[in-house]
Amino acid sequence: MVAIPTTILVSIGIFALAAMSPFEPLAAHLGDNYQSATQAQRDAVTEAYNLDQHWFTAWLSWWGHLLTGDLGWSSTRSQPVADVIAERLPFTLGMAAAALAAATVIAVVVGAVIGMRRGGFLDRAVTALAATLVAVPPFVISLLLVSVLAVSLGLFPTSGARRPGDPYTVDGILSHAVLPFIALTLSMIPWLLLTMRAAVVEAVASDAVRAARARGIGGWALLRGHVAPVSVLPTLALLGTRLPELIAGAAIVETVFGWPGLAQSLVDSAVALDFSLLAALAVGSAVLVLLGSALSDAAAVWIDPRVRMTA
Repeated sequence: MVAIPTTILVSIGIFALAAMSPFEPLAAHLGDNYQSATQAQRDAVTEAYNLDQHWFTAWLSWWGHLLTGDLGWSSTRSQPVADVIAERLPFTLGMAAAALAAATVIAVVVGAVIGMRRGGFLDRAVTALAATLVAVPPFVISLLLVSVLAVSLGLFPTSGARRPGDPYTVDGILSHAVLPFIALTLSMIPWLLLTMRAAVVEAVASDAVRAARARGIGGWALLRGHVAPVSVLPTLALLGTRLPELIAGAAIVETVFGWPGLAQSLVDSAVALDFSLLAALAVGSAVLVLLGSALSDAAAVWIDPRVRMTA
């Protein structure tokens, strides 16, 4: 029930904020011809793209078309919004999903190991490294990877998803995806790992685990049967609440590496006040966050049915 009003509020907020933007949409549409364009040319562009339309009217019009299945026309891409999303969404979803899966697996495994050995050298070293990575923005990680692995060592391509003039191929996409994948994964691991570690430390100190140890249960059996099921729940809950950061991080990484996802389209649509594309991307992101939160809750119930009793 919360999803529908949240989606509506996000959409109206996007239109309102875009209307208050300091960017001049005419400059984006006319490009290099902006300074030399006559008033008649400017008026023609304004009328063609409804740039003088009030944002609330544009919002109502957008919803009216959306309910009929029409996402509108992207003035920045000169093609239907549906085509823009269809072309670029697989790149964004593929990269984000792969990085999220890798970060989750690494964080859960490493967080469980260091949590079970709290205070040891490995725990201190990994915790310090994670705390350091938390403070490093994704674009810094991206630039370092480009500088070291792409420019200095020449191991991977610097940007894009294919060589100029070449068609998209599986090998080309995978080779170009290595660096953005590493950057996005590294940006997500720290907060997942630290959450998992803290949950494991708390679980180890619980009465249930003490009782299990008193019965002679230890090692892998203790971790798998008594510590991990309880400790994973906070990590899953965090996944749902931190999805906006995943989307923001993906946008930054895509921009740095020139990955042909939706990030650049989002930036261009915001600058040019391309309401149709901007609203579709923003509302779509909100829906993905809501869906991710619901899935993380469902996964928590599946792992530990007792959650249903307190829900």
